[in-house]
Amino acid sequence: MKIKNYVMGEWVEGNGEETPLYNAITGEQFATCSSEGLDYKAISEYARKTGGPALRKLTFQERGRMLKALALHLISIKDKFYQLSAATGATKIDSWIDIEGGIGNLFANASLRRQFPDLPYYVDGTAAPLSKNGTFIGHHIMVPKQGVAIHINAFNFPIWGMLEKIAVNFMAGVPAIVKPSEYTCYLTELMVKEIIASKILPEGSLQLVCGLGRGIVDYVDNQDVVTFTGSAHTGRMLKSLPQFVENSVPFNLEADSLNACVLGEDIEPGSEDFDIFIKEVQKEITVKAGQKCTAVRRILVPESKVEVVQQALSARLEKNTIGDPSVEGVRMGSLATKIQVERVREKVELLAQSQQIVYGDLENFSVVGADKNKGAFFSPILFLNDDPFNKTDVHNVEAFGPVSTIIPYKSLSEAVEIVKMGKGSLVTSIVTASDQIAREFVVEAAHINGRILVLNSRCAKESTGHGSPMPLLTHGGPGRAGGGEEMGGKRGVFHYMQRTAIQGHPQTITEITQQFQVGADQPEANPHVFRKHFEELEIGETVFTHKHTVTTTDIVNFANVSGDNFYAHMDETSLDGTIFEKRVAHGYFLLSKAAGLFVDPKKGPVLLNYGIDECRFTKPVYPGATIGVRFTVKEKIDQEKRDEEDIAKGIVKFLVDIYDEEGETVGLATILTMVRKLDQSK
Repeated sequence: MKIKNYVMGEWVEGNGEETPLYNAITGEQFATCSSEGLDYKAISEYARKTGGPALRKLTFQERGRMLKALALHLISIKDKFYQLSAATGATKIDSWIDIEGGIGNLFANASLRRQFPDLPYYVDGTAAPLSKNGTFIGHHIMVPKQGVAIHINAFNFPIWGMLEKIAVNFMAGVPAIVKPSEYTCYLTELMVKEIIASKILPEGSLQLVCGLGRGIVDYVDNQDVVTFTGSAHTGRMLKSLPQFVENSVPFNLEADSLNACVLGEDIEPGSEDFDIFIKEVQKEITVKAGQKCTAVRRILVPESKVEVVQQALSARLEKNTIGDPSVEGVRMGSLATKIQVERVREKVELLAQSQQIVYGDLENFSVVGADKNKGAFFSPILFLNDDPFNKTDVHNVEAFGPVSTIIPYKSLSEAVEIVKMGKGSLVTSIVTASDQIAREFVVEAAHINGRILVLNSRCAKESTGHGSPMPLLTHGGPGRAGGGEEMGGKRGVFHYMQRTAIQGHPQTITEITQQFQVGADQPEANPHVFRKHFEELEIGETVFTHKHTVTTTDIVNFANVSGDNFYAHMDETSLDGTIFEKRVAHGYFLLSKAAGLFVDPKKGPVLLNYGIDECRFTKPVYPGATIGVRFTVKEKIDQEKRDEEDIAKGIVKFLVDIYDEEGETVGLATILTMVRKLDQSK
């Protein structure tokens, strides 16, 4: 069988047979892959000219719904991927992380649409006043880059590695070319076949290159983004290519790192937290056979507890059955390839020159249901390093397999120093029941880590674990870890967008941003905005309400209803030394009264008011002051129907501007409403 590439709308084979592909459990060759002969210049242009425009036409809401539909489709056929995933040496748990963890990224990024406007581009931050009279302001927008995202992924997560990246660039409105590792590309190919067949993505959004991919970055330009996951050496080599430097191409490097897990000084053997530590470390050694960029490579333990940790961890590893994942009771499969076996062996032998193996054997270990000489099997190896400041290979050499080292430390500050000797990590964990220890460690170690997990019995049952990057949190790390950043919710989406400052009159900026800017035109709404359906509302149209004169009785009555008897509202004799001249109206009374002024009470298209954002009280209001409200359509966001029975509706944000008889604003808020659509079919 020959694994194919999907480029320029077609499934094609590469020329020749670049790479033979083997079943990691049986050692049998079952396929080949090749990318020889592919025209990368044409492939890149196809993405830019076909996929890019189609994605950029979609709003964030539409892109989010597209990702949700894709996630629902893939999860419905997930069993197809599990069957083939076993050939990578993965157990069911390993495959679950890769397959359903990857699909979970699609779901998580789809949910981000609620944080974006109903536009193809993003409006960033708030307006900046740039003139005395308010006729000239500045703002920022972020638009999709008009290039292509090229993702070069590692062998260990052929599905998760792809989905966690494309989910983000699709959300931004940028197409992708994915090059998985040639060794496990067959699993990526299977998923891409299902994605393409679903026709959920616009054509040109996703292309796949299986094989070595030589030349894939030869034609990058200034609108492209390249991501690389793998060795720091290869990543640095790519990053320094002249086309990246000359075109200022963003390059995100996520490299393997020497991550640590620290046992807090407060944790005693036999305690629940001690058991949590042993279980977490054992899991990080054996899950995916240690082939994770986030796996624990250094186990930091207080000096007095080294022996008991070694015994407990060895006993737990002894129960770890290695073999064919299809056999009942097997807990750890194989490495992905025989090539990886040789690479890990070389690193283990190098590490053994400066530290002692206390568990495991390169030759003598049992394999269930398979021939260990044919498959890519490897025993868990546990080292002990008794002098980490002088025996420093452990801080420089990574064996990318089920290999880790116990390291003693004398104090928390020394533990931080040892963590820092790794020169930059994706993640470090600390198991401690002391919030003070956690705070001190996190503050001191954060600068050298992309993520820090604080683990104990209070959160262990729901913790996602040391080795699991989460789509709404950043994944990456400084120094050796690559200095890059992936995922992170909205932060990740912004990597594929260009932030641009815009300047002009508030009315012009309102039109560009599709958000009302103070100083823009406010045509009077006729009829009242609460009488209009979602489609009929226009940004900027305003209800100018009747006015109300605030009285002492208003203040007293509101205090009685709300129970808010704060002295500034109720005791005029206590105002010396305060900013108030006399008793002041409650801010929340002003907001409540504003609602009474701007609401049209009859039943209409407005379904409900479900929240208030950005509420500020900017000027004291005393009895005798007269207030009015300018109630303005600020922003509109479309919403999809959950099902056929659901009401078709959208979200409308209204600016509530409460002003006094001098015309000065005394309070501002944004209220969120659900408004029925005129067209109930959408």
